[in-house]
Amino acid sequence: MSDNEQNLDQNPEQEKKHRRIRSFVVRAGRMTDGQQRAYDENWAEFGLELDSGMLNFTELFGNQGGVTVEIGFGMGDSLIEMARRAPEKNFIGIEVHPPGVGRLLARAKEEGLTNIRVYCDDAIEVLAQCIPDGSLAGVQLFFPDPWHKKRHNKRRIVQPEFAQTIRNKLSIGGVFHMATDWEPYSEHMMEVMSAAEGYKNQAGEGLFSPQPDFRPVTKFQKRGEKLGHGVWDLMFERVS
Repeated sequence: MSDNEQNLDQNPEQEKKHRRIRSFVVRAGRMTDGQQRAYDENWAEFGLELDSGMLNFTELFGNQGGVTVEIGFGMGDSLIEMARRAPEKNFIGIEVHPPGVGRLLARAKEEGLTNIRVYCDDAIEVLAQCIPDGSLAGVQLFFPDPWHKKRHNKRRIVQPEFAQTIRNKLSIGGVFHMATDWEPYSEHMMEVMSAAEGYKNQAGEGLFSPQPDFRPVTKFQKRGEKLGHGVWDLMFERVS
């Protein structure tokens, strides 16, 4: 144990201060038999492990295609559709909930996709330990938990520090693409990203982007739109 670890053990208040606020809660849902089977049978082909360390994308995918990371892909339908439509591009999905990972693995195998890989882990740790700086063509964050209650707003993943973490992983010209159906969160995202160093709003200062053709409309989005919910897309390009 290091001196720093010993000091934290001896000082609970300091330990609490250094503990990272998480933007997610791992839900208790169990995998179906099919999801578990897909996970077990296909993880070796599509799965990535945090402990394996920094990735070499050319070795991983066997090509020079650009790589997009999606954080929190849910059940994976949107990510699978994007990978299917763009076989010349490569995609890495990160999700903490095993049922969604199991479903995505099943669909990736069914579709015969070779341009997708998956982490079942914390995106912050994956970015820090596995994604080289300046390497990504894009980062996608679609419909993250908005943490509606004011006292929980600090748990929202889009914060100034997170914006710079993403910037460091994007190549120049790479795009951080966000989408939400919660208007107060869209305003929060716009405020954070407009103030973030090294980015340009592709739609223009203070403006939301129209939904691009390459982002599929998910069942979740359709359900929200039927209930009268709006959807806001933000696309910020790394310029420095």
